[in-house]
Amino acid sequence: MQSMDCSACNISYVGSYQRVRPQMIMPTAKIPVLFLFSMVFGGFVTLPCAVAAEAAAKKKIVFVAGSPSHPAGEHEHRAGSMLLADHLNKSGLPVEAVVTTNGWPKDEAVFDGASAVVIYSDGGGGHPAMNHFDTLEKLAKKGVGIGCIHYAVEVPKGEPGKNFLDLIGGYFESDWSVNPHWDASFKLPKHAVTRGIHDFKIRDEWYYHMRFREKMQGITPILSDLPPPDTLTRPDGPHEGNPAVREAVLERKEPQHVMWVFDRPASAGRGRSFGFTGGHFHKNWQNDDHRRVVLNAIVWISGLEVPKDGVPSKTPTDEEMKANLDEK
Repeated sequence: MQSMDCSACNISYVGSYQRVRPQMIMPTAKIPVLFLFSMVFGGFVTLPCAVAAEAAAKKKIVFVAGSPSHPAGEHEHRAGSMLLADHLNKSGLPVEAVVTTNGWPKDEAVFDGASAVVIYSDGGGGHPAMNHFDTLEKLAKKGVGIGCIHYAVEVPKGEPGKNFLDLIGGYFESDWSVNPHWDASFKLPKHAVTRGIHDFKIRDEWYYHMRFREKMQGITPILSDLPPPDTLTRPDGPHEGNPAVREAVLERKEPQHVMWVFDRPASAGRGRSFGFTGGHFHKNWQNDDHRRVVLNAIVWISGLEVPKDGVPSKTPTDEEMKANLDEK
């Protein structure tokens, strides 16, 4: 088993499991006062106990990063997950993010104590959760938040699709949804997930015409836009086009929702979920609004209050963006 330290993104790596180390920063001027207080009012046990209590109060967020796929710079599941996890742990919020790589974790004990699970992977029949819906359903019934990024919003229609309607509120359904590359412009609604986020425009493989729950029950659209006609110039196909999507976009001019949040009903275990269809291009995580709206969503599904200005997150450097890319 190989062990290495990724200093660029503050991550310890062992085999296929990464734990993103949260940094604890304490002003040096206050250290003597804290030690004096601990000595006078109960010995040195006070400070360690406080640290242990703080760790126990943190929300655990587990990223399930898929195996390598697509050309370099696309579908960078490991690098993208590790970048997002690192920014969460540096945010100052009470969270601890960990990342598992190469698909579904061999040891599901990683989910113990989790407040949220985020899947960033390829989907369809090869979705990491295909043989593990029972685990996701058990987590959902405990109120654990569930988020899916990009291709991870696609599962086969039928029973897997029905499961996703309960788990995240919607999914990419073949011969209904489409996956073109296009420049989407977003004007943001008022919601905890959009705090601190500005209207923005960015090119991505924004899937749209998603299959949602009946009457959008429990679903709040976050990122929506009307795709241009040139997104439907491909012949009909499982991912390319179909009569229903052409009618919705070309005739009825219906804005399409490419990110949504879901308040799960009691029948689906309560808790919160989100779906985000962007994330095809790794470089887009360097866009502050694109990255931070996802960070906000992850914090929201974990059950924490999103800060009024959103999750603190500095623009990643070029070196950070290059860290942990898969060899392709």
